[in-house]
Amino acid sequence: MKSVHVTAPDTEAWVEIDTPAIGASDVLLKIKACGICGSDAMYSHNGGIPPRLGATPLGHEPAAEVIEVGPDVAGFTVGDHVVIDTMAFSDGLLGSGGEQGGFSEFVVVRDAVAGRQLRVIPNHIPWHVAALNEPMAVAYHAVNRTDPKPGDKVVVFGAGPIGLGAVLGYRRRGVSHIVVVDIIPSRLEKALEIGADAVINSAEEDVAARLVELHGDGATRMNRGIRPGTDIFLDAAGVAVIPQTVTRIAKHGATLGIVAVHKKPVELDFGGILTSELNIVWSMGYPTEIFEVTDDIIENWEKYALIVSHTFPFDQTLEALELAKTPGAADKIVVTFD
Repeated sequence: MKSVHVTAPDTEAWVEIDTPAIGASDVLLKIKACGICGSDAMYSHNGGIPPRLGATPLGHEPAAEVIEVGPDVAGFTVGDHVVIDTMAFSDGLLGSGGEQGGFSEFVVVRDAVAGRQLRVIPNHIPWHVAALNEPMAVAYHAVNRTDPKPGDKVVVFGAGPIGLGAVLGYRRRGVSHIVVVDIIPSRLEKALEIGADAVINSAEEDVAARLVELHGDGATRMNRGIRPGTDIFLDAAGVAVIPQTVTRIAKHGATLGIVAVHKKPVELDFGGILTSELNIVWSMGYPTEIFEVTDDIIENWEKYALIVSHTFPFDQTLEALELAKTPGAADKIVVTFD
């Protein structure tokens, strides 16, 4: 079968590999869609993931159809549509250094258990939307890490897929007001479509002053100046100026969540942060959220569909990966299979 692998630094290529065979405890999946993540480009740039340098299968945002079920497996029927926990495979992380990748025609789930690696979804959910389950779990874990309370006022920096997924997650958690900050007008328009209450173009507006207008004045005698009444800030953009700005303007007791990957060290003024007692939390992966977010996708799939900006057929996966590497060229790309 055909599969896309990293074969050298900054190089992805088609390879022919054996179609996997299943055992009594396994499930065979036909991949129907797989999203492209920013980490795919990082894996490629590094030439793969040790110990698979030069031979790393790509693709860790898949949705699939069950086409064969081992006799010892319960909970699945041929024809089921499923979303996948790519971190729960016994042969390594799917598409992130394990033996298999989602940009392949077929994937086998060894020792398959319903609710561990796979969850069945309704057949009416479009495949390109089902493939959002993995990145939306990442976004929802970031939301959970910031511990939002009903009525909280929230700012999300970055209107890419994770930021937009966080908007939907915060809405699910009952916050009262969500602002999205970005510099690309089309992304800000999409944020409003998905459910943000307001947007700020940080290339054109004073973010702190505008947040005071939207979220009220949070300044105190100990924390003077422009201090918005924002309860939670989420960095889903990965630009140093964001945590630097937030730590300067946050009100006392606010929370800053970091889900973005910062590729360079960020310098922060700890002396200035001290008086605000700012809570800084970090978020990576999805310890429990992979199938928790599935319910919301099923209920609100039309809104999640807005996150996908481009789809490519499987035979154009290399072109899709190249487009994804181009800054600003696409927001969220999903490869679909016939």
